Amino acid sequence: MFSEYSSQPPVSSLPPSPTAAAAEKHGEDSVEEAGEVDGRGTWKHAAFHVATTIATPAAYAPLPFALASLGWPLGVSSLVSGTLATWYSSLLIASLWRWNGKKQITYRKLAGSIFGFWGYYSIAFFQQVASLGNNIAIQIAAGSSLKAVYKHFSEDGALTLQHFIIFFGAFELVLSQLPDIHSLRWVNSLCTLSTIGFAATTIGVSIYNGKKIDRNTSSYSLQGSSSLKIFKAFNALGVVAFSFGDAMLPEIQNTVREPARKNMYKGVTAAYSIIIVSYWILAFCGYWAFGSEVQAYIVSSLSVPEWTIVMANLFAVIQISGCYQIYCRPTYAYFEERFLSNKANRNVPLRKHFIRLTFTSIYMVLITLIASAMPFFGDFVSICGAIGFTPLDFVFPAIAYLKAGSMPKNTKLRHSVQLLNIAIATWFSAVAVLGCIGAVKFIIKDIKTYKFFHDM
Repeated sequence: MFSEYSSQPPVSSLPPSPTAAAAEKHGEDSVEEAGEVDGRGTWKHAAFHVATTIATPAAYAPLPFALASLGWPLGVSSLVSGTLATWYSSLLIASLWRWNGKKQITYRKLAGSIFGFWGYYSIAFFQQVASLGNNIAIQIAAGSSLKAVYKHFSEDGALTLQHFIIFFGAFELVLSQLPDIHSLRWVNSLCTLSTIGFAATTIGVSIYNGKKIDRNTSSYSLQGSSSLKIFKAFNALGVVAFSFGDAMLPEIQNTVREPARKNMYKGVTAAYSIIIVSYWILAFCGYWAFGSEVQAYIVSSLSVPEWTIVMANLFAVIQISGCYQIYCRPTYAYFEERFLSNKANRNVPLRKHFIRLTFTSIYMVLITLIASAMPFFGDFVSICGAIGFTPLDFVFPAIAYLKAGSMPKNTKLRHSVQLLNIAIATWFSAVAVLGCIGAVKFIIKDIKTYKFFHDM
């Protein structure tokens, strides 16, 4: 199923367009020339990158809240099916490496090679929505964790959530000066360890808190009116989609040494073994402990012991710092293609660094401003999952493999793969629409309830 593609003729390449023509024109002397160099990373590095990209505290901390909005049966089935579907979809994307004999070093170039003009620009749009929305959400989460640590040591301190969002943004601006994803490999190794640390700490403290609570007072019934329950369920589907978000697989695979396809299979599978253990246990334990009263960010529901909560928040900040960087890269690549493709800019180190500092600063100011003004963590998670990650992680891989993948020769198996891919693309297209409806509903509600720059 995931074999070579010599038997499949190439699909039409990207048609001429201003952007595509520019990329073709600067083929040898653009900054993407660096992307054509063979990757140096091992499957372990790929696992670190994938785990860091997907398994962030901002991704799985809302899962108990999603289960509370769906209830046990639908919540568990949504979580399990989402895990299996994205693992399968990730393998599909990895299998399309050099599907037409050419190296597709970015997600949008892969889409362009298969679907042409509309594929390229559709993925570019969804990838920007995913990366911008993700970074707004996780910057809010990082600011909330930093504030929680600050309040532990200075309960009457005057600093607000907005201060910590700004502090985190400044730190990310420094990391943004690193040139590429591969240069973040040691940062992401630390982040993967922090993922495990955050999950283990939060699971343990959730169980501890759950045992302290009178279980007779715990409720697992869906809260609110019939219409509110429906919108909360829609919103929760967006949260589940966000939790498996990974809009960067081809970019990560480009950093991996040959055989890149085999190494990526191993890296993705290793990453998902971490994801299954952390996601499922945390979601189930968090919902069991706090029931329908669980907060959108699980750490906010924890109360004792305080030192473990501080530790969980520190793990969260460390992990988010690496994930944030990976999701910056599609936007940075867009600017680099346009401003650093010129030889004069590229060959003068000081000018190159100044240009990079300028556009990374603009990006960081924009994200920090939005996160500070509207710190509605759960809402951004849901709408980002619905509009950004669902098309990238569920829908596109399924239909791309149907068009460009190497299908099994066995007729029954081939038909099974086709039906499975069509089912995934159809169901998750519906999830994207429903999740977006739920997220917009709650964003409007929160804007009416809170003022801009509210200290949550």
